[in-house]
Amino acid sequence: MIYTLSTAFAIYFVVWWIVLFLTLPFGVRSQHEEGEGAPGTDPGAPVMAQMGRKLIWTTVLSAVFFGAAWLAYDAGYLNVDRLSRLMGMPF
Repeated sequence: MIYTLSTAFAIYFVVWWIVLFLTLPFGVRSQHEEGEGAPGTDPGAPVMAQMGRKLIWTTVLSAVFFGAAWLAYDAGYLNVDRLSRLMGMPF
């Protein structure tokens, strides 16, 4: 069975958001750690979040994960019968 374009996009979108939340904490330095900050701001606020860089990494990593999952699905490793047997559930 082949993915439809809308199904593939929806799955990629979900993978992209999950990977985004995984990449957000990397490389973030707070104002307290850097020893700087504007008066009246929270000391835990980031100095530079580098969101552009994180969005690029998120897109690349999501494409790799999605591609690997698609290949595993096409090869028959990711289907309901096989996964239910692996988890010990009758199908």
